[in-house]
Amino acid sequence: MSDLFTAPSARADKPTPPEPLAARMRPVSLDEVAGQQHILAAGKLLRRAIESDRFTSLIFYGPPGTGKTTLASVIARTTGSRFESINGVESNVAEIRAKIEQARTWRDLRGETTILFIDEIHRFNKAQQDVLLPHIERGIVRFIGATTHNPYFHVNSPLVSRSQIFQLEPVPADDIITLLNRALTDSIRGLGATPAVADPGALSHLATKSDGDVRKALTALELAVLTTSPDPTDGLIHLTLSVAEESIQRKAVVYDGDGDAHYDTISAFIKSIRGSDPDAALYWLAKMLHAGEDPRFVSRRLVIAASEDIGLADSNALRVALDAHHALEFIGMPEGRIPLAHATVYLATAPKSNTAYAALGRAMADLETGRTLAVPPHLRTTTRKKLAAASGESPEALKYLYSHDFEGSYIPQAYLPEGRVYYQPGEQGMEKRIKERLEFWRQKVTDGATSGTAGDEGRKL
Repeated sequence: MSDLFTAPSARADKPTPPEPLAARMRPVSLDEVAGQQHILAAGKLLRRAIESDRFTSLIFYGPPGTGKTTLASVIARTTGSRFESINGVESNVAEIRAKIEQARTWRDLRGETTILFIDEIHRFNKAQQDVLLPHIERGIVRFIGATTHNPYFHVNSPLVSRSQIFQLEPVPADDIITLLNRALTDSIRGLGATPAVADPGALSHLATKSDGDVRKALTALELAVLTTSPDPTDGLIHLTLSVAEESIQRKAVVYDGDGDAHYDTISAFIKSIRGSDPDAALYWLAKMLHAGEDPRFVSRRLVIAASEDIGLADSNALRVALDAHHALEFIGMPEGRIPLAHATVYLATAPKSNTAYAALGRAMADLETGRTLAVPPHLRTTTRKKLAAASGESPEALKYLYSHDFEGSYIPQAYLPEGRVYYQPGEQGMEKRIKERLEFWRQKVTDGATSGTAGDEGRKL
């Protein structure tokens, strides 16, 4: 009778499942690597370094499925090196030391070089990364690291400084289609032994939906072929567009909530608004929402953009952005995307001005680099004025002119010692009217100072 203890032996004859197609189709040479021609084309630095076997430490940085692990194994095969692989999530210092000792033994006894590949190197803490440094410098191992995070932020500086860093890009759809066709016809590593034919539209769909991720495309292809019954008329498995759509239902958007894709996408979103391109801004908004970005993060950035990039050219932009933020909080998602789109298009098509933001920057620079200015006597509180009068300050210098008592609610007087000017209005949108008004006021100040009617020195600009 079978029980928990006898069940394993009952399954002893069950065949071991084959490796996934993505693992079987890993390239064995540089020419088989899909994409990455910006670093692997003939004459490029990385290819020259690999083919001449003249490299020390490398860090590959890029989205999932772009070939970081594959490239490391191809390098080992091309240079005739031993290949040892560990993962930053599972490994520890003890395993690192053990791998290094093995490498030392192989070097001393057989003269062989070991490539130590560490996937997700950013997962290692500082102590784990530091363990590698002396052994890299002594040449005991050749280190190759892989990470989906920017190594300049997520890998220790000493390790970065000892490594050449190469960024891998999402694989172009045409290259993925070529690889899918190779997988369908390769009878040794691929699906060539399976009587399968694919429509061009089906392969194009898989390549597009995988979004540059070769692993995802191959996995979807394998699923489509192995779960589709042969046509009884010709005995072939027909991979049609509808079959492909079922195999990869949602497009895989490369997006990490706290990494480069997060910051790059929001940067593209804001710069598209600043550049007055509503189509681009809507695309980046759609990408963030599709990938699961916190919509409140987007709405906060819209509020910032309304003041930083549109400002006084259209002050209504700030109201629209704030209303979108409050509407999102009120109705939630998915309908909250509608006011976000409303605000995005409004901001992108509004006239632009950063003069208020720039003026504050100039004032803060003055404050940081120059002496702190005292408040003019006539602008101080009543209590402070009494103290100044008791100290001998003249009554005229302490007299504040109430603007609403004068025509146009304006009278020239000094509000800042030395007459410094920070705000320089532009010509865009409503700010053109502000510029005209401000020039009129500033001219009255100049005229008053020239004629001596602006009061004593305490109120002159």
